[in-house]
Amino acid sequence: MLKPGTPAPDFTLPDQDGNPVSLHATLKQGPVLLYFYPADFTPGCTREACMIRDQHEEIMDVGVTVLGISSQSEDSHTRFQKKHDLPFTLLADTSKEVVKLYESRGFLGITKRITYMIDADGIITDAVDAMFNIDAHENLINKALQSFVQ
Repeated sequence: MLKPGTPAPDFTLPDQDGNPVSLHATLKQGPVLLYFYPADFTPGCTREACMIRDQHEEIMDVGVTVLGISSQSEDSHTRFQKKHDLPFTLLADTSKEVVKLYESRGFLGITKRITYMIDADGIITDAVDAMFNIDAHENLINKALQSFVQ
């Protein structure tokens, strides 16, 4: 996991619709909540995505953009997004190049569940690496939201 205070590596990946999305361009709109997850449709990943979905309006209200990354295809992301009514962007890192850049490659090559908060200047301000503890990721999001309100 990259540590807070580290510049977030730039990348461009296709979203669920096949459109290229770059971190650099997204940061021009403000801070980014970047989360890596192992796989679409798995119980933990579904729980995490739905938790973010349920907080998405509040996240957007403070000017934060959500980007989710896993190694599944654009088609898989589209089906996952539609099934769970996810209002945020999912990016397909089928080569796992960005997963490696963000030190999110886990045991047997499985993408680790890591969430990064990145400020508008491209600096990682907070991060959590917790494969099975979805609550740790929710706590990071809540902490970030509170920091924007103050």
